[in-house]
Amino acid sequence: MDTKVLYLTAIAIAAISGGYYYYSGKGNKLEVDSARSMTYSAEKINLTQTDDNGNLYARAQVDRMEQDMQKETAKLENLNASLYKNGAVDATFYAKVANSYDDNQRVVLSGNVVATKLMPQGKMQFQTQELTGYPETREIETDKQVNVQSPQAEFVSQGLKANLNDGQYEFFNIRGKYEPQS
Repeated sequence: MDTKVLYLTAIAIAAISGGYYYYSGKGNKLEVDSARSMTYSAEKINLTQTDDNGNLYARAQVDRMEQDMQKETAKLENLNASLYKNGAVDATFYAKVANSYDDNQRVVLSGNVVATKLMPQGKMQFQTQELTGYPETREIETDKQVNVQSPQAEFVSQGLKANLNDGQYEFFNIRGKYEPQS
């Protein structure tokens, strides 16, 4: 038998088998199965992020990260992050655990959370067990107890809503002391 005929017969069998395999749905099943396990992890991460104009926006250090690309979620351990405004550090965040959702649209910090807002007259520091942040809008909120320390006041609040862009803070059921500057 001629090798040309064998070669053509092998190609025809491969084409028919491939077509049957593809159209029987097995090919699609393999694609779905491989897409389900799109989970990645990394350790000792240093992140630098810029805004749309190329200006420094954020820097972060994380001990460990697990990211699920399918669900658009991530879990970060020992997060130390700094947000920048006009080239200078504007706010810092620390948390033992950070969970991000919807491709970092919402980030929930938990476990000894410390958030610090740097201001011309000093810094305002928030300590709580859980804090939700919205990086795009630079807003933070919690319904947990928050210990607040600033150059003029020290108090405890049962919850917080804050806009880090314009410095608007809303506290609930405040207990503490206030010492206005003279």
